[in-house]
Amino acid sequence: MFVFKEEKASFAVGHMALAYLLGKASAKLLKVNLNIQLILVLSILPDIDILFEPLIAEIHRGPTHSIIVAILMFIPFFVLYRQKAMPYFAALASHSLIGDFLIGGQIQLLWPLSANEFGLHELGFPYINIYNPINIALELMLFAVALIVMLKTRDLFHFFRKNKLNLILVIPIFTVLLPTFVGYPLRVPILLVLPHLFYLVLFSVSVLIVLIGLLK
Repeated sequence: MFVFKEEKASFAVGHMALAYLLGKASAKLLKVNLNIQLILVLSILPDIDILFEPLIAEIHRGPTHSIIVAILMFIPFFVLYRQKAMPYFAALASHSLIGDFLIGGQIQLLWPLSANEFGLHELGFPYINIYNPINIALELMLFAVALIVMLKTRDLFHFFRKNKLNLILVIPIFTVLLPTFVGYPLRVPILLVLPHLFYLVLFSVSVLIVLIGLLK
């Protein structure tokens, strides 16, 4: 029977908010246009390994969280798009290098060169798990800041356009958002329920708008 491992779990809210803010800042610095939907999907992509944990034990925070894998995956995009690829790489890399490195650790950051685990705790700092009040406060703060920026820049309204690329939002819907609310008790702390629901509803509406448009 598969047991959800608290110490290697993660919440989507902080990853998506952090990636959005980093992507937005780097895109402005490099003067390139930004696809918000793709940024958010890339922010949670490393956690796709959660889907395979029932089959392969202890895989979470393994190869999909490796910065080496991320760099190799992005080499073709750097060649083709040069600086335009940087915000998207920042979104992907922020998941492991910032989010998981600070909270929880236990990341195989240099796989396949090394299976050693890295993180703030591995460097000798106190261990902070995802249910720690520090992490919950950080995720809420990031979510609030990201939402304010989305509203001020009107990026939030991109989700309500009939853009076929919005269909990629099914990835976070079915990999990290819906599973959060499956079963009891909830995996997510009560204070993070609303932010998770916000993203789940927003992404679901965005996908439905596109699907309805395609059926007409």
